[in-house]
Amino acid sequence: MNSEASAVSDFDFEAHSSTAVGRFRTVRSDYEHLAEVAKRVLMETLAVSEIRFHSIEARAKSLESFAKKAAKPSEADPNKPKYSDPLREITDLAGVRVITFLPRTVEQVCAHVEREFTVLERTDKSVELLDEGKLGYQSIHFLVQMHPNRTRLAEYQRHGGLTFEIQVRTLLQHAWAEMEHDIQYKSAAVIPAIIRRKFIALAGMLEIADREFQSLQDEDERLRQQARESVQTGELSTVEITPDALKSYLDHRLGSDGRMTQWSYDFTAKMLRKLGFETLSQLDDCISGYDDDRVSRAVWGARQGQLSRFEDTLLASMGNYFVDRHPWARETDWSDRLRTRLDRIIKAGITVGSYTPSVNRQLPD
Repeated sequence: MNSEASAVSDFDFEAHSSTAVGRFRTVRSDYEHLAEVAKRVLMETLAVSEIRFHSIEARAKSLESFAKKAAKPSEADPNKPKYSDPLREITDLAGVRVITFLPRTVEQVCAHVEREFTVLERTDKSVELLDEGKLGYQSIHFLVQMHPNRTRLAEYQRHGGLTFEIQVRTLLQHAWAEMEHDIQYKSAAVIPAIIRRKFIALAGMLEIADREFQSLQDEDERLRQQARESVQTGELSTVEITPDALKSYLDHRLGSDGRMTQWSYDFTAKMLRKLGFETLSQLDDCISGYDDDRVSRAVWGARQGQLSRFEDTLLASMGNYFVDRHPWARETDWSDRLRTRLDRIIKAGITVGSYTPSVNRQLPD
């Protein structure tokens, strides 16, 4: 008798899921559109805010994935569904994932999400997983809706009141998440000891790598700012030649030139390294005493752009050393053109020097 009563009370999860899928099928296109719209909003507004990111992904939940989730039993009562109304209670029917390069950018993106959308819930998955004793990836998950300011506009009205998910994580955290899909053990309590040790080591390495990448960026920015300040104060002896430091120096010494590309400064910095320069003070010693405008007019008959004037001034100061050590010295046509420019400098009555960078290292180890 008891078994018969139990059989009668058994919940039909398959039918429950099938009904929910039928309802979701009719509105799934709305969630597809919502995901793409949210992605576009994020891409455009992050670009305006000059927040750099690796990528943004968007998707609507597949019918298969929705069916599996709708058929899940309740943990409190396995004879009841976890979601009595799956279409209303499952909140990741549409999802957007923002992948950043560095941890600090995660917080910048999160602050941006909180400005641009109505946030219903924010969850730090790393804290949640740790509290549950599980192994997993770190990321921030938001449940959001389109902001009322947007849904008042005609193109967004169809999305008013629809809840969707936004995930924010670093590239390394994303790598962990992708690898986790192939791992069957989710709880640290049941995972075999040897695998658990490897999991912990891998998680630690990824976290350390994230921190170190952030530290590298912070140090790079500190050195850039320090170099700019040193250029302004004339303290050049410890400023290493980098594209950014070179630009700061030339903008200060020869005047800025918005026509110059980053590639041009990259190439010029490499050229200076090949010539033996290490610091801006060596560079300053080299071109000191030369009028870049006069040199440029002697070579070309008119004042040229910043980097052209700088290169011709180097040519005047270094003479044949510059020609022989130039990265393109083996190109006969290029060497001939340099020597022609050198002849024009001499004919203009400008003294050609023989400056060579000091072999004594000026930078600290």
